[in-house]
Amino acid sequence: MHLDTHVLVWLFGQQRRRIPASAQGLMEREPLAISPMVHLELAYLYEVSKVSVPADEVLGALIPVLELTVSRAPFPAVVARAAGMTWSRDPFDRLIAAQALTDGAALLTADKTLLANVPTAVWDAPATGGRSPSP
Repeated sequence: MHLDTHVLVWLFGQQRRRIPASAQGLMEREPLAISPMVHLELAYLYEVSKVSVPADEVLGALIPVLELTVSRAPFPAVVARAAGMTWSRDPFDRLIAAQALTDGAALLTADKTLLANVPTAVWDAPATGGRSPSP
């Protein structure tokens, strides 16, 4: 299961309560991964003062605790998939979603646009599977 950037921000910021119990359960059962674009998005968010901690510090703290891996899907394949995602103008969202799809993985996200457009995006999933957008 791939994690979207905001999930890492919330976990690092001790805001686990923002993540539904069902999503936390998925995180405990599934191997966790991130797109390399999550690293770049965290760096960008730090540069524009949207987060107060550098990307390397966030990832350095979370990778060992969550046993996160960084996807190694071929970048040309990810970009080719992202190029067809015309529902968003956000290159981070497109590439993070494309990375999860290329890996055949679910994407844990609260982003309503991703939930509506990425077939493997999940957030407040019922125990039997499926997805529903966050309120």
